[in-house]
Amino acid sequence: MRAPGPGALGGRTGYAAVALAVLIAVTAGLLWWKPWAPEARGAKPLAFTTAAGGSARFGTGEKLYRYKVRAEDGLKISPDQFAAEVDKVLGDVRRGWAAGGQWSFERVAADPVDFTVYLATPESTDRICGQYGLDTGGWVNCAANRQVVINLKRWTELSEFYVGKAEEYHALAVNHEVGHILGQGHVDCPGAGAPAPVMMQQIKGLHGCVPNGRPYGEDGALLTGPPLPVTAPSP
Repeated sequence: MRAPGPGALGGRTGYAAVALAVLIAVTAGLLWWKPWAPEARGAKPLAFTTAAGGSARFGTGEKLYRYKVRAEDGLKISPDQFAAEVDKVLGDVRRGWAAGGQWSFERVAADPVDFTVYLATPESTDRICGQYGLDTGGWVNCAANRQVVINLKRWTELSEFYVGKAEEYHALAVNHEVGHILGQGHVDCPGAGAPAPVMMQQIKGLHGCVPNGRPYGEDGALLTGPPLPVTAPSP
């Protein structure tokens, strides 16, 4: 077999360089392009207002999570009203995430923060969560990339298992999504009659468990269950 001459090598090298340049350009384009962005679909930019002020530090855990609370403009629930409820949930040092001794929380009004809690309409929830490949379908909440998004529909209409129990459902919604920020994955019901763990997707059914919105029980023990396999991203 005859070795290729200099011209052939130069041609192949040129083709390789062009192919590499095209690959880089396509990759860069995919990283930049966001089909959910307002300019891509003609939608209006989302507008949120941050709750004023801040809170005390909740809990004694060494790892401090600083968070902001924001509500979408035009809602009947103001940012400060929403923040008061979020603070109440994250400030629960008896049965909330701050009770475990690992984490503490503090609300602030400006960056830098470790995560932001949003109250958003179903449409806006879908847009925000869709950025991270999460299909909220207009009816569930999500957490991804330091964003906790609470769906207004769920916040006001609750779920079938929490009818008349708004405070308990609000605790579940915040604790479940913040649990993801803390690195907690989904779990199943540990057994019939047991309190449903907050990291269980209770909106999809209790499977024999009873409603519960707090990560820790009255005895201080973490309420959990068998871990579920991680498949596609899920809210």
